[in-house]
Amino acid sequence: MTETTLQTQELRINMGPQHPSTHGVLRVELVTDGEIVKRAIPHIGYLHRCFEKHAENIDYMGVMPFVDRMDYVASMNNDMGYAMAVEKLMQVEIPKRAEYIRVIMAELNRIASHILAIGTFGLDVGTFTPFMWCFRDRELILDIFEMTSGARLLYNYLWIGGVWMDLTPGIEEKIKEFCDYFEPKIDEIDTILSYNSIFIHRTANVGIISLDTAISYGLTGPNLRGSGKKWDLRKDEPYSVYPELEFDIPVGSGEQGTVGDCWDRYIVRVREMRESLKIVRQALKQIPEGLFRAPIRKVRPPAGEAYTKVENPRGELGFYIVSDGSLKPYRVKAKSPCFTAISCLDEVSRNEMIADVVAIIGSFDIVLGEVDR
Repeated sequence: MTETTLQTQELRINMGPQHPSTHGVLRVELVTDGEIVKRAIPHIGYLHRCFEKHAENIDYMGVMPFVDRMDYVASMNNDMGYAMAVEKLMQVEIPKRAEYIRVIMAELNRIASHILAIGTFGLDVGTFTPFMWCFRDRELILDIFEMTSGARLLYNYLWIGGVWMDLTPGIEEKIKEFCDYFEPKIDEIDTILSYNSIFIHRTANVGIISLDTAISYGLTGPNLRGSGKKWDLRKDEPYSVYPELEFDIPVGSGEQGTVGDCWDRYIVRVREMRESLKIVRQALKQIPEGLFRAPIRKVRPPAGEAYTKVENPRGELGFYIVSDGSLKPYRVKAKSPCFTAISCLDEVSRNEMIADVVAIIGSFDIVLGEVDR
């Protein structure tokens, strides 16, 4: 049989929605030619919980626990974005101490989120030990959150006007101990995973997203910075007390392959954890005494509209709120960075191997709770 007589037929394969490598209930319809992927069509909606419709039927503070459940790996960051939108509507000034507490909690949650992303990404491409190490260290952050808010996943701690309660006695020392403990652990992650030759072969030059493609699809966060664009809301459109803190913005550089590949998106998250440790340490030194919440008697914004966006671990999370002057929002719209990330899966996955689609999805670091809302 000669090569010219061989005929191949495209095959459609369902990857998910119950699949350990889709990071939630995501269904990807793969059109394959042998091991080569011709199309990778994402089908979402399996975790849709009507967040925006719920928000129209609950008072402003009552929406906060629902916000927690969008990106459930970064609940503190979600709360900050929503609270800032309502505060903008109300034109409320937040006490300085509350702003510092918010930043400390948001950056700790960024580290916890990136640890999870790094550990599960390693698991996706065939390594196990880094996964266990990452979850071990993430538990220490969850212990801090439990001491602060009483919860380990969905915190409802950042409230409109500030935070639910002041820092628990002894918690600042606990946070400092974690920072001192975790910094050398990042070096261990680099040794066992980041610069592991097998891991590099699985992720370098795979799932390349050019800067033009990233911008055209509206990618933000590590997925955009992995393509070489130095854009971070904490620096470029600063909010809260971030202008008072010094930190760098890591970007992808094609160090192991091509700019914008899976390895670049991964290493941006690793290096961001170091920057978050810098932010937390500075915030602990600079935090002032004072109120932890503005004296708001009732959350009832005047009629109007407001939009705010924050730099979440997965990118820019935006909240658009329309008020009609009542106790409930007239409309709440959430802009998800994970939704925009998964939208470019088809283009990025074409002509890659089936196994590489797993690496690509893992490098996006999506949370389906936020995609579907």
